[in-house]
Amino acid sequence: MRYLTLLTSLVCMALSISAAKADRRVAFVVGNGSYKNVAQLPNPPIDAKAMASTLRNVGFEVIEGSNLSRDQMTEKLLDFGRKAQGSDIALFYYAGHGIAVSGTNYLLPVDADIKSEMDVKLGAAINIDLTLEQTMGDAKVKLVFLDACRDNPFAAKIKSNSATRSVNVQSGLAEMKSGEGTLIAFATGPGQTALDGQEGNNSPFTRALIDNITKPGVEIQQAMTSVRAQVNEETRKGQLPWGHTNLTGAVYLNQAPVTQVANAAPTAAGTVPVATGGSSDGVELEYWRSVKESNKPEELNAYLSAYPNGQFKALALARLAAIKSGPSTATRALNAGIDPATFTDEATQLTEDQIGLSKTQRRDVQRRLTGLGFDTKQTGVFGEETRSVLKRWQAARGYPSSGYLNKLQHKAMLSEIVAAPPTASDNSQKAARRASAPAASSAPAPAPQRSNPGDAAGAAFVGGVVGGMMGGMFRR
Repeated sequence: MRYLTLLTSLVCMALSISAAKADRRVAFVVGNGSYKNVAQLPNPPIDAKAMASTLRNVGFEVIEGSNLSRDQMTEKLLDFGRKAQGSDIALFYYAGHGIAVSGTNYLLPVDADIKSEMDVKLGAAINIDLTLEQTMGDAKVKLVFLDACRDNPFAAKIKSNSATRSVNVQSGLAEMKSGEGTLIAFATGPGQTALDGQEGNNSPFTRALIDNITKPGVEIQQAMTSVRAQVNEETRKGQLPWGHTNLTGAVYLNQAPVTQVANAAPTAAGTVPVATGGSSDGVELEYWRSVKESNKPEELNAYLSAYPNGQFKALALARLAAIKSGPSTATRALNAGIDPATFTDEATQLTEDQIGLSKTQRRDVQRRLTGLGFDTKQTGVFGEETRSVLKRWQAARGYPSSGYLNKLQHKAMLSEIVAAPPTASDNSQKAARRASAPAASSAPAPAPQRSNPGDAAGAAFVGGVVGGMMGGMFRR
C-alpha cells in the first residue's frame, strides 16, 4: 500500500510538472512618465521595470516598454496581441497617466496632446476596453493591473472645448466590468485618484503587487486581498485599490512546491497551478539584474528601498557613488561626437532591419563587441547570446538596452576604437595596397609590437563603465 501511494504521488507530480511546462504566460508591462505636454510622472518607468522583473521570475514572457509614444505603444500592443493568442495567462500592466471620458477609460502615450473629446476618441489616447478585447480576448486567464488612476491632466482643456454639448470628464478612471476568466484591478476606486509615491520609488499599489502576487502558494484573489490591505495601511486609509473579478478557477502565479499539492483536485482549464521557483531571494536577484547596470540613480534607489538590507546593497551603493562622481576625461573622449538621441532612442527588431546588415556586417559587429570587452561568438548570426551581449554593451554605454541596434547605435559602435584583429575587408585592403606598392618597398618590415591583452581588456572595461555614466547624463 505504501508503494502504491508513492507511485500515485509520483504520477501526480509528473502530471503537474508537465502542466507547468505547457503553461504559456505572456505579459504587457509599460510605464509612461516622461510626458511632453503635461506634468511628468517620475515613477511609472521604475514601476514597470520592477514589475517586469517580478513576472519574468515566475515564467512570463514580458513585452516591456517605458515612455512610449502612440506609435511605440501600438507596436508593443500588436506584439503582445500576437503572443497572447491562446495563452494560458495573459497579464496587462500599465503605470502612467490615464483618463476617463464619458465613462470610457483611456491610456495616455507620452506624446499625447489632447484638446477636446474628439482628440481622445480619434486616436490620441488608447481605449482600454478595445485594447484588452483585441490583445487578450482568447487567453484562458486575463489579469489586468492599472496603476493609472491619477488626476486627468487634460480635463480643463477638454471641458473648455466642449461648450456646445455636455461631456463627462472625471477624476481617476471609470468603473470596468470583467468578462469570464478575467480579473481587473485598479490602484484605487472608480473616480478617485491614486498616489504616485515618493520620487525614485515604486508607487504604493505597484509595490504591494510586487510584494504579494508572486508569493509561493498564494492564489491571485487572496493576493489581491493582501494588496488592498497593504496599500490601505501604507497610505493611512487614503487609498484603497478596487477591482472586479470573474475568474472561474484558482490562479497561481507561483505555486507552492509540487509535493504539497500532489493530491489536490485539478482546477479549471487555464488555471493550473504552475510549479515554478520564485522564492523571495529569486525575486530580489531578478530585480537586481534589471538595474545593476543602470545609470539612473532613481532605479538603484528603488532597489535599495525595496530591499534595504538586500544582498546587493553594497554593490548598489557603490554604483550610486560612481554615478555621483561624474564623468571623467575618458568618458568625454569615448562619447565625443555621439548624437544625443543615441542615448534615448530605443532600438527594436524593426530599426535593426532598417540598417540592412549583411552577414559579414553582423560578424563585424560581433568582432567589435569582442574587441570592446564584450565577448561573443563571431557567427554572423544574432542569436540569444549576441542579443545578451548587445544589451550589456548598450547598458555600459548608457543606451536603451533592448538587444537590438538602430542606425545611431550602429554608427556609435563603428566610431569606437576596437582592440581586435582586422576584419576580412581590412585584410583585403591591405593586400591590395601591398600589390600596388613599388618593388623597392618589399624590404623586411619591422616586427609588430605586441600589445598586452590585459591592457586592452582593461581599457574596454573602463570605457564601458565611463560610457554608461555619460549616457546617464545625456538621458537626464
